Amino acid sequence: MSGAADVERVYAAMEEAAGLLGVTCAREKIYPLLTEFQDTLTDGVVVFSMASGRRSTELDFSISVPTSQGDPYATVVDKGLFPATGHPVDDLLADTQKHLPVSMFAIDGEVTGGFKKTYAFFPTDDMPGVAQLSAIPSMPASVAENAELFARYGLDKVQMTSMDYKKRQVNLYFSELSQQTLAPESVLALVRELGLHVPTELGLEFCKRSFSVYPTLNWDTGKIDRLCFAVISTDPTLVPSVDERDIEQFRDYGTKAPYAYVGEKRTLVYGLTLSPTEEYYKLGAYYHITDIQRRLLKAFDALED
Repeated sequence: MSGAADVERVYAAMEEAAGLLGVTCAREKIYPLLTEFQDTLTDGVVVFSMASGRRSTELDFSISVPTSQGDPYATVVDKGLFPATGHPVDDLLADTQKHLPVSMFAIDGEVTGGFKKTYAFFPTDDMPGVAQLSAIPSMPASVAENAELFARYGLDKVQMTSMDYKKRQVNLYFSELSQQTLAPESVLALVRELGLHVPTELGLEFCKRSFSVYPTLNWDTGKIDRLCFAVISTDPTLVPSVDERDIEQFRDYGTKAPYAYVGEKRTLVYGLTLSPTEEYYKLGAYYHITDIQRRLLKAFDALED
């Protein structure tokens, strides 16, 4: 399949996913971005993600980018697809690659607004700790300021980081989580210490299945803005909400979102996000997956047996 055909195929799937939410894609913002990264669309990971509450009128997309393609943020800025911010966040992806081994990149955007984020993935056998990330010159000081807190709750190894250029925030995706870290009493202690919304009992049960926990940090304060617990599954009814509207919407999206891997169940990634004032949910439907997601799904399915 040609690059142009891949662009059209992925864009059509994006429109289909957006249509499930009543959202219209901004073709003029999305198509040039897909075209720029068209060589990654045949075999890479592609995810379409929705959220609950006031965020339910948006659809995000994520696309993996091999390191051989070069720094994706430099590409989108150089091609005029996004303006440089003049903020330290501009340098963070390049600085990360200078200081740590990076195994893969990804880009993230909104179907109505275009590009907004990049990701740096680290080798699964060489994931950095908080101290290594804190040493990156353009990393916000809030990472080092929270190092002791992270350590107390068993959060150290980081599977990937993301940089949100619009909000000027960073996520650290902690991996290799222990049962103690995800135990209800630990989760409750952590969110209370951070001054975040306390999850329900249903939410605490959901957190026990997490493969990643990721805080959101910024350059302006040492406070953690949000905390998200991520769960991978094939179950379209897993959203930890008691609101029937959420349950119906997530089930509908989880059973109808487009996907391209024939002969397998649709792979989904859920998020329970806690801010100081609210709890909300995310659901990403993988349009493309790789063996990494298959192995992860198998491992976490085994925990339920």
